[in-house]
Amino acid sequence: MSEKPSFFAELKRRNVYKVAVAYAVVAWLLMQVASQIFPFFEIPNWIVRLVILLLVIGFPVALIIAWAFEATPEGIKRTEAADAAGQRSRGGAWIYVVLIGVALSVALFFVGRYTAGHGTARSASEELRPGKHNEVAIAGPDKSIAVLPLINESGDPKDEYFSDGLSEELIAALAQISGLKVIGRSSSFRFKERHEDPKAIGQKLGVSTLLEGTVRKQDDRVRIVAELVNAGDGIALWTRTFDRELRDIFTVQQEIARAVAESLKVTLLGSNEKSAQMASNSVQAHNAYLQAHFHFQRRNLEDYRKAITYFDQAIQLDPNYALAYAERAEVWTMIGDLAGERATAYPKARSDAEKAVEIAPALAEAHAALGWVRFFGEWKFAEGLSELKRAKELSPANPTANDLLARVIVYLGHIDEAERQAREAVELDPLSVATQFNLARVLLYAGKLEEADAAGRKIAELQPSSSSSHRWQVFVAVERGDGDTALREAQLEPDGDFRRFELALAHYVRGDRKAADAALAELVTTGRKGLDYQIAQAYAVRGERDKAFEWLQIAFDNHDGGTLSLAVDPLLRGLRDDPRYKNLVVKVGLPTTS
Repeated sequence: MSEKPSFFAELKRRNVYKVAVAYAVVAWLLMQVASQIFPFFEIPNWIVRLVILLLVIGFPVALIIAWAFEATPEGIKRTEAADAAGQRSRGGAWIYVVLIGVALSVALFFVGRYTAGHGTARSASEELRPGKHNEVAIAGPDKSIAVLPLINESGDPKDEYFSDGLSEELIAALAQISGLKVIGRSSSFRFKERHEDPKAIGQKLGVSTLLEGTVRKQDDRVRIVAELVNAGDGIALWTRTFDRELRDIFTVQQEIARAVAESLKVTLLGSNEKSAQMASNSVQAHNAYLQAHFHFQRRNLEDYRKAITYFDQAIQLDPNYALAYAERAEVWTMIGDLAGERATAYPKARSDAEKAVEIAPALAEAHAALGWVRFFGEWKFAEGLSELKRAKELSPANPTANDLLARVIVYLGHIDEAERQAREAVELDPLSVATQFNLARVLLYAGKLEEADAAGRKIAELQPSSSSSHRWQVFVAVERGDGDTALREAQLEPDGDFRRFELALAHYVRGDRKAADAALAELVTTGRKGLDYQIAQAYAVRGERDKAFEWLQIAFDNHDGGTLSLAVDPLLRGLRDDPRYKNLVVKVGLPTTS
């Protein structure tokens, strides 16, 4: 009786090994076709992923079939039947399949590498799909676009900082296009991981086109698939694939910006100079910057400190990285305010902002950072205003520059100009809490209470948990003498300290002196640092002038940012005929009214 063959010998006898090798080679060939050829014909990415998934699922199926069946001269038979009849396949054809598959795979691999690097030289108009949809988007009077967050397809959630960073850098690049309305980050990123149709997104953001796509980073290479979409009907105007080395990432961003500009028949201004000043020659420095920016956008003290660490790395790797200096300056001012470290943080912010402008005098972000430090950190109002105006000249569609300009202009008493600027900032970033917050502030100072209330409610709708999300509704109610509404809104305030402040106002307007005294006393004794100005406001509303001026002086001594609204704050209206008020306005350096 013959010995039963081992399992592995049986695998070899049934040609399972040969099938596995041949399948792997052919599957790799098909994957190369899907990844290198499909994008050329603008076949959607989901089809590429489907092909890969089917090939993976098919592998065990192929092995099972190889085990169970045999190819004989008379056709496919069950292995047992073929053994009984003494019929076996010679099995020589598999080696030819492998050799041909390997040759084609290698050829496609190198063709893909070559065309990815050179294929984007075609003009955008050559890649546009013909038809009426393109004519509507291109010829329409509304030249506007939103960059939706690029999808991270690297397979590692830790690479999210990279895809988010590239999305924001594309927004900055498109902001250089003359005559193009570009929606800011805060609004665009509200659609991250939200599946809404292009028409709905376009209506919410007020744009006619959307730029969306995917990013895949692997080692020192990156693949970006960008698609320009007509927001009116969801039709893709063009799709482009960029397969490059990481060091070429800024070149890719400018190619995408030029393609958008050509498609929408608008002009890309100053992009080469600005791109050069934004870019770093160090891939590692750029990577550290993107990680720093990722933490910066999370907007809390812990992440601000993490951002500083990564900015330090970026600047150490590239000492001439102007954009890293500019953003680190902003982060230092945030840390100074939130942690009460103004004495140490503000000088660092000033040094970084000045360095950014020195390195890159044509970089809008550098001038915006210096303007921020000069105005809000050093209270050098004329210099700060000049720098912020320069930032807007360099990048008219930059929502941060527009928002900061609106803030500084209103503090200087130019209410009408501030309102125009604030509305423009909201148009560029309609779903941003920051721009809506500033619009509410300006409208309150302008005496437009109904509109100020509407802007305040928009803030609460966009970010219910945001600190001070009910501040403007309370202030409007106080101005109207509506204590019940003020109390209702104050009770909804998510921030504990601001809730005590707002309750002190609301209870006083309602006539509940005991409750108002208790809320104010609690705010004074247990409130965090940085609310000196709010305590002064509460005393001013109560008509207690001496206490109000006492706390205004404390706010001034502590460089409290609230003090900047001294000249226009309606809650301080009862103090304006007091000589101490005008003296304090002069000490701050704000313009005085006759």
